[in-house]
Amino acid sequence: MFKKILIGTDGSQGGDRALAVARQLADDAHGNLVIVHVIRRIGGKGGLYPELADENNVQVAIEAQAEEARQSGITVETVFKPTDLDGPGDVIADVADSVDADVIVVGNRGHSTLTEMLVGGVALRLLHIAKRPVLVVPPARTSAPA
Repeated sequence: MFKKILIGTDGSQGGDRALAVARQLADDAHGNLVIVHVIRRIGGKGGLYPELADENNVQVAIEAQAEEARQSGITVETVFKPTDLDGPGDVIADVADSVDADVIVVGNRGHSTLTEMLVGGVALRLLHIAKRPVLVVPPARTSAPA
């Protein structure tokens, strides 16, 4: 059913959990994986800079995860897209449209700003704007329900 799976990740634990689910979907369907990482930038003296201080490390880790998926037989494309105006959800939705993804997979907890935590994050935004199914992977449970 889902042959082209797009995973939006920010390199967080939530993104890693979502990537594991996306990999399983791609493996089960003998499909393709498109890993999208949005590089959010902020203005500073002299130009625009990545919002995350460890952005280079995040990208290296995502490329390593992509290579691991390739080694297991999954066709993988990585997309690193900088933005300073649109939010990550808008960028992920645009990439999903441009690659004609069958489904978008995201985690619901990641590197969020305070505003995103209060108003709603990338997953919520995608649920409102995406033109294709969105699979939101919850965070790991830390304890058994009461």
